[in-house]
Amino acid sequence: MSASRPVVAIAGATGHLGRHVASAFLSPFFRSKFSDIILLSRKDASSIAGFESNAEYTVRKYDEDNISKALQGVQVLVNTVGPAGHSFKEKLLQALPQTDVEIYFPSEFGVDHYVHDFAHLEWDEKKKHFALAQKIIPNVKVCRLFCGLFLEDNRCCAGHSAPDLAPSTLHVGGDTRSISEIASIMGDAGAGQIEVTEIPLDEYKKEKTATPSWDPAGYLRFLMGEDKIDHTDGGLGGDNELVNPQQLLWKWTTLADLAEHAGGRPWNDYVWPPQ
Repeated sequence: MSASRPVVAIAGATGHLGRHVASAFLSPFFRSKFSDIILLSRKDASSIAGFESNAEYTVRKYDEDNISKALQGVQVLVNTVGPAGHSFKEKLLQALPQTDVEIYFPSEFGVDHYVHDFAHLEWDEKKKHFALAQKIIPNVKVCRLFCGLFLEDNRCCAGHSAPDLAPSTLHVGGDTRSISEIASIMGDAGAGQIEVTEIPLDEYKKEKTATPSWDPAGYLRFLMGEDKIDHTDGGLGGDNELVNPQQLLWKWTTLADLAEHAGGRPWNDYVWPPQ
């Protein structure tokens, strides 16, 4: 890394995921690791609010025509642009050869779709983005971070290291539980008895993958059944200890923690079935 305390920029910092990532970088522990934290937004600076009030950061407004200028002096770029912005993500990537960015986190932050054996419109776009990154920024370290399923909004944390030490792939998660275990944990925390029903996995998967879709919900159900969102040593692998040794940086939120906080009903205000 060219600086002992690098400059990090967060693309999409005002979006749903981006705000959580930005808040983590601006927390007292992580803020001290960077000489500057730049929030990149296509909105006016006056519309950015709600972050750590005592933390110093820089806001840069950018668009498709000034991306390389907005990334001036940046060594680490975290892309949190949402699924509606694939075209903009490509333009962001195309601008990187004209910058000093040394580490790039593409907008993954979900399931590891590289182990899938079916097509999905959203995840296929992410695969194309990664393939393009390998082609046009071969000298930039690309680190893909897979968090599995987001069961609740929680603070996303990140550290930093030299490019040659940063891993190319990370699987993290506060907890990994089966559907039956989740039902038991939530039931004990106040939800009462939860009935878990089963359907044939192969039949359900065949039905859902017959026509490619942008919606991941149905796919996630059979992926859980196939253990392809299992971020443990016995599954896809787990890197919790690498990013948060002995939980000294923060405490992971477990399913039991979530259940206790929500009285066993973390989605109690959600209408089901959806209207």
